[in-house]
Amino acid sequence: MELSPSPEGQVLLEQVREFMAEHIYPNEDTFREQIKEAGSPHAFPPILEELKAKAHDKGLWNMFLPHLNPDEPGTRLSNVDYAYVAEELGKVSFASEVFNCAAPDTGNMELLHLFGTPEQKERWLYPLLESEIRSSFAMTEPDVASSDATNIQTSMVREGDEYVINGRKWFISGAEGERCKVLIVMGKTDPEASRHRQQSMILVPRDHPGVEIVRTMKVFGYEDRGGHPEIRFDNCRVPVDNLLGEEGGGFAMSQARLGPGRIHHCMRSIGVAERALGLMVDRALVRVPFGKPVAQQSVIQNWIAEARIEIDQVRLLCLKAAYMMDTVGNRGAATEISAIKVAAPNVSLKVLDRAIQVHGAMGVSQDTPLANMYAHQRTLRLADGPDEVHKMTIARREIKKHDPDFRMT
Repeated sequence: MELSPSPEGQVLLEQVREFMAEHIYPNEDTFREQIKEAGSPHAFPPILEELKAKAHDKGLWNMFLPHLNPDEPGTRLSNVDYAYVAEELGKVSFASEVFNCAAPDTGNMELLHLFGTPEQKERWLYPLLESEIRSSFAMTEPDVASSDATNIQTSMVREGDEYVINGRKWFISGAEGERCKVLIVMGKTDPEASRHRQQSMILVPRDHPGVEIVRTMKVFGYEDRGGHPEIRFDNCRVPVDNLLGEEGGGFAMSQARLGPGRIHHCMRSIGVAERALGLMVDRALVRVPFGKPVAQQSVIQNWIAEARIEIDQVRLLCLKAAYMMDTVGNRGAATEISAIKVAAPNVSLKVLDRAIQVHGAMGVSQDTPLANMYAHQRTLRLADGPDEVHKMTIARREIKKHDPDFRMT
């Protein structure tokens, strides 16, 4: 099992690290200051535009898409290659956007690439690939347990050459951003079909009549740039041509989207954990209670050692999942994807919690990125499937190795 980056991937990784050191880390404070000056958490700070232009010029762009056509913009990488790159991007909250590798656009671009018509690609995919616009993915609903995607209730009724959409969605990341121009909405087109053929996906322009942002949803008190709003669709009419893929194919497409998306989150989570470990060690060396740096205390050394061990373990699991995706496909790697989706955020949260403890009161304040990182990482135990669902999936597959006829009752 080859888990090292390819020669091409290694070159790109070094370029990304150099870009981060030269342009991203030195501008973290500028980014935050410009957001504050704009007076809105959803503003697009000028420094971001500058950094995106530099990354684009250097070809550090759309690196998450491993199977683009040669005539489309993007760098051809394996999932293993991208795992190393994404880890670096995870160390700074806005870095992925600089390289046009930010969720939810990444998953939406993959959907459009795989299932979009030529007209849909022209209108939405190519502007997304060039970062001229942004997008959102509207699946989660407030009235049902959305961890089971077949539960969704938003209706999509065909009337002539239009679909009429009615329903509520929430935690629709990025939909309040000024550059968000399109939503991929998942709803039911045929409630009488079999359980996994009731759902479809439809492209809805963000400013379309019948689309209303009801409220902003905060995460641990944070209002992220682009927001996670609740959205109401009230007799929203869109052309039949806006259907993405085939009618009834929504559930299957959601699984195709979530596989890569899940592992991308995990790759970035490892970067978060690495940065938290670095901050913890730096703080432990200079914080001096009771006459000596806390780095000399055995309990802190134990935390540092455990963090090093656990990060390296979870990185290997992530690389294995990426390798499986490259060699046997997303379906063949389903167990490994579920495993890393559980493991990575939990390891990251454990390292963050101890880094916060070493920092003392500073750790829960805005003076370090730790509190904000913790809030984001905690959501990943829910986003793209809660831990319990992934564990159930892993357990079922493990049981079937011993009893192929095993079924849940």
